[in-house]
Formats: sequence, structure tokens, C-alpha cells
Amino acid sequence: MKIDLKIFLILIFYFLTSQIEEFTIMLIFIFIHEMGHLLAGILLGLRPNKVEMTLFGFRIEFDTYKKNKILNRIIVDIAGPLVNLIILIIGIIAKSEIVVYSNLLIICLNLITIYPLDGARIMKNILLYKYNFKKANDIVNIVSNITLSLLTMIASIGILYLKNIAIFLIMLYLWYLNFRENKKKVLIDRAYQTIKEMEL
Repeated sequence: MKIDLKIFLILIFYFLTSQIEEFTIMLIFIFIHEMGHLLAGILLGLRPNKVEMTLFGFRIEFDTYKKNKILNRIIVDIAGPLVNLIILIIGIIAKSEIVVYSNLLIICLNLITIYPLDGARIMKNILLYKYNFKKANDIVNIVSNITLSLLTMIASIGILYLKNIAIFLIMLYLWYLNFRENKKKVLIDRAYQTIKEMEL
């Protein structure tokens, strides 16, 4: 279990801006979202390798996805948003605005095609049925960059009119994730180039 210590700075920030309650509720539903991934993995017979508490929630990794690797990955990735969808329906029935809003936000964010969010991971694994790893990774990287650029423009309008600091923090975090994945892509491209040169 690994905890990103920067999370405590965010907690202090939300406390000072009187948004600690919203942040705590969101964190609880994000935790339940990750438990959906974990439960799906366990039901598929997978073994969790790492549980990490990051700046904006939790992340679970499995050491292997066994024989049906691609299908198992898709099932695990879909399980998180599916759990939030079930809670969202319960929230609608119970007429709980905070439950509906929190889970709708988590579903929408996670299904965005920006790697490594669930939406991009699902898309990448579907592409692996047709393309090799590098080609699938290239497509997802292009889609991620375009999606994030469009989302930033939309979010800028939201920040301007709603004056919600949470939108700014989410976008900052998404850009950090995208930057990190772009660096990984460069390393993957170099590795593939090295392999090609060795084959020649």
C-alpha cells in the first residue's frame, strides 16, 4: 500500500476553502469505484499487486491477467464505472443529489479517453484485438492528446463562469497524467526502434 503524501496538502486546501465535505464524499465514492475494479479482478482469479492512494483517489494494479489477458483487462476496467452507475441509480431512487452528482462526475471522468483513465484503457485493449501493442498505444496517445486539448478549452469556460477550483485541479492532474504517458510513449518508441535496428 503506497500513499502519495501530496494528498494531505490537497486536504488542507479543501479544508481552508470549506469544501472538505465534498472532497471527502468524492473520495469515498472513488474508493468504492476502485473496489469495483478489485472485486472484478478477484472474481477473475487475479492477484492484486499494488494498491496506491494518489492525489485524486486510489489505483489498483494486478500482477497478471492470465490467459484471456485482453478480455480480463476490459472486464476489470469496466467494473469501476459500472459500480458507480449502480450507486448513481440508487441515488436517483433515493433522491440524493450529492450521491447522483458525485457518481455521475466519477463515471464521466473515468470514461474520458485520456490514458491512463478507464476509458482510454478500455479503448486500448479493444484496439489490441486488431493492432499490435505499439500501434494501439500510438492511437490511444493521439486520441488522449486531442481529447485533453478539447477538454481544457471547455474546462476553461467552466472555471471562468463557475469559479470552481476543483475543475482547475482536475485539469492540472489530467495534464500531469498525459505528460507522464507521453514520456512513456517516447521510451516505447525508442525500444521498438532499437528492436527493429537489431533485426536489420
